[in-house]
Amino acid sequence: MKKTILIFLLLFMIIVLTAKTVQLNNFEELMEALKQGEEVRVVAHYGDCQLISDNEIKERSPNAIGGMPVEAFEYFGAMAVGNPKAFVAFSHSALINYGGFIYNYVKFKITDDNKVKITAQYVDTQNFELKMDEAFHSTINNGDNEGAVFFYKNK
Repeated sequence: MKKTILIFLLLFMIIVLTAKTVQLNNFEELMEALKQGEEVRVVAHYGDCQLISDNEIKERSPNAIGGMPVEAFEYFGAMAVGNPKAFVAFSHSALINYGGFIYNYVKFKITDDNKVKITAQYVDTQNFELKMDEAFHSTINNGDNEGAVFFYKNK
């Protein structure tokens, strides 16, 4: 019995220690991983994105990085909902303390031409008033371009 437990623990440690992440380089690789049910994470380098706030393009984006797992997502093929390009979208909301408690909502929309739009919003927890609304634009980083949005899956 002790041998079985020891072998199981050793195998588990080997699996954990050899687990690696693999960068997904484009929309097709991202969709294949999502369709296969693989664990996917996104990391956005906001400072390298184009920022649009208050309907105007800003000179600089904040030097910030954010990441999250892609959990629930929706894919729409071209023209499925009147959209000329296929896209996948996912979002996340969290309660944060930023000079008081607010909801931090972030949504990613990735189109089949590897373009990424990130919507970031702060919402008041009491009356749901929108306190901040920004849009960040970039592309999927493929290792050779200046894209500021990275996707990874566990190998």
